[in-house]
Amino acid sequence: MIQESIVKLTFPYADGREKLVRVYIPAHEEGEELPVIYMTDGQNLFEFAEGAYGCWYTREAVRAERVLSGRAAIIVGIHNDEGPVVRGNDLTPASIGPLNFPPEMPEEARRMYAPAGEAFDSFVVDALMPAVEERFPVRKGREYTAFCGSSSGGLQSFFTALSHPDLFGAAGVFSPAFMFYSPEDLSRWIYSRLCPSMPYLYFYCGGEGDMEQMLCRCMEYVYGVLIECYPPESLNEVILPDQPHHESAWQPMFRDFLHTFLDRTE
Repeated sequence: MIQESIVKLTFPYADGREKLVRVYIPAHEEGEELPVIYMTDGQNLFEFAEGAYGCWYTREAVRAERVLSGRAAIIVGIHNDEGPVVRGNDLTPASIGPLNFPPEMPEEARRMYAPAGEAFDSFVVDALMPAVEERFPVRKGREYTAFCGSSSGGLQSFFTALSHPDLFGAAGVFSPAFMFYSPEDLSRWIYSRLCPSMPYLYFYCGGEGDMEQMLCRCMEYVYGVLIECYPPESLNEVILPDQPHHESAWQPMFRDFLHTFLDRTE
């Protein structure tokens, strides 16, 4: 038995920055290959962070799933440590459409947004995935590969999974930040991505607080579009109206997504 570990990696990023990535490899047998989940906000995935943010406790989720079903997954956490504006830019694609800012958002804050989700997408697909698959005991193939994130990370997971249905078999789309785009642009982009083999989409949103309520309304619109054009067996939506926009809500939902994803790999 090979004991669990977390390995830190750094990669050059598109704008001259470096991206820190932490890879959690659960305990596994010699020669065993495991499915993999790529996740945004790696800084919040493995231990409690002091301050406003909590933790997804992904290690504990994988350990519990191993006990429950005998299955486990490698977790690849991509850090976003540079602050909320840089994080928002990294995880907001420009190609879906021009951004629709909320009316209450100050003009100064609007000018700081420069959507660059396509660069993040390219980093994941062209640099990170090949390195992870070469170095770690990853079970290769779209059906064994997922992407997951929350808020802007939920938007990015949706974008990346639908942009690369040949690489990703599932996406966890938690409290996604769809509110930045018009309904028309979201619909147009979704229809432009349709192909015979689409990834399984696990949508989740809460409803506590104005922000989460707004995100939930936007998510329900997107889900309504997908119902009309997407394989129904590849869609799932969970809404818990009493849950906030916070890691404390996403952590238990990740456990369910992990179980569902691994169940679909059988």
